[in-house]
Amino acid sequence: MKTLLSLDHVTMQFGGVVAVNDLSMHVDEGEIVALIGPNGAGKTTAFNCITGVYEPTNGRISFDGAPIIVNHPSGKMRKNYGGVEPELFASEKKIDPTPDEITKMGIARTFQNIRLFRSMTVFDNVLTAMHLRSKANVFSSVLRLNYREERAMRERTEKLLKEQGLWNHRDDKATSLPYGYQRRLEIARALATEPRLLLLDEPAAGMNPQETIELAAFIRSIKEKYSLTVLMIEHHMDLVMGISDRVYVLDFGSLIAEGTPEEIQSNQRVIDAYLGVSEDV
Repeated sequence: MKTLLSLDHVTMQFGGVVAVNDLSMHVDEGEIVALIGPNGAGKTTAFNCITGVYEPTNGRISFDGAPIIVNHPSGKMRKNYGGVEPELFASEKKIDPTPDEITKMGIARTFQNIRLFRSMTVFDNVLTAMHLRSKANVFSSVLRLNYREERAMRERTEKLLKEQGLWNHRDDKATSLPYGYQRRLEIARALATEPRLLLLDEPAAGMNPQETIELAAFIRSIKEKYSLTVLMIEHHMDLVMGISDRVYVLDFGSLIAEGTPEEIQSNQRVIDAYLGVSEDV
């Protein structure tokens, strides 16, 4: 099976705090992989490194077989580095793309706290995301030389909203939707960028049990329909164990386990660190 995403010895340090420590993991094409762990374990920090929000202090991230992010500790951080193997990538050229460049490569994400364009309609939220792939510039837009492309994007937006069951809400303000539909809209907006890899940050947060069941079916359906690979952070263990092919577990920024859902459920170290602890604690 082809590896689509790989993290090699990724460390993210903020001052003296090592939020992600020497993380190595991979996601194969067509998989649904979950990244779990207690609050503060470094899961969202890892997502932020993958998507260019943070520049990792050390490590290499590759997508579709090619490095897309590379860094190593330098300057003051070299002296104060709290991770391991600071010189591992010192001979490699630094690569530090912006989040929009990462998205254009084919990696899209959602956020733990929903980030929709609050003043825009459902239709315009998705249409705006479509413009990431637009070939138009200011000159062609002013003179309406790109009207064919604009029409095609509007048609694709309509198709996507119909496929996601959001067409009847197309003229509604995004924030007027019920919570579950806002989650679905955020995913639809991510799909509008034509990703190969979809990162979902706690997609079931705030959902009731029935909504979580529906979300599981929704994730499976879009994975198949759009030929996606999915990496998700999630605390709802029923969702994680129900749809994941493999699971990685972080604790205090370090990887403590990886395996199938069955292997993770029976891993004593994971039980002690996470699964055996109530989410209310």
